[in-house]
Amino acid sequence: AMNKSEIFNFLNANQVFHLATVEGNKPHVRGLLLYKADENGIIFHTGKMKDLHRQLTENPHVEMCFNNGNFENLIQIRVSGTVGLVEDLELKKEIVEKREFLKPWVDQMGYEFLAVYRMKKGVATIWSMTTNFTPKEFIEL
Repeated sequence: AMNKSEIFNFLNANQVFHLATVEGNKPHVRGLLLYKADENGIIFHTGKMKDLHRQLTENPHVEMCFNNGNFENLIQIRVSGTVGLVEDLELKKEIVEKREFLKPWVDQMGYEFLAVYRMKKGVATIWSMTTNFTPKEFIEL
């Protein structure tokens, strides 16, 4: 099994993840790009004009699914928990500084449109081909 810091390392090394939300009784899933994961939480962003932002505002319960993209030795980590909107201008500036593709948006609409979310106290479960049929273990992050 992995410990917390190994899980954070895995998430940061495999930044494309899928996020599931629930709207009413209908599930929605989409691919996103992780900003960072550490002891302070798992951080990602979207736009305030997006359905995702509206869904998270109405229901902050989500599950994230990360994998290493290696079919021969597939490892998948799912993290479930609740997310919260983070209105921190310094953090938004840091994200935009590192993500060139956001700059034209910010120039046009300002930082206000950027919705930054953080999951704290998520619970992770790890799946791999070798542990396919063993009972799930849950690791608190």
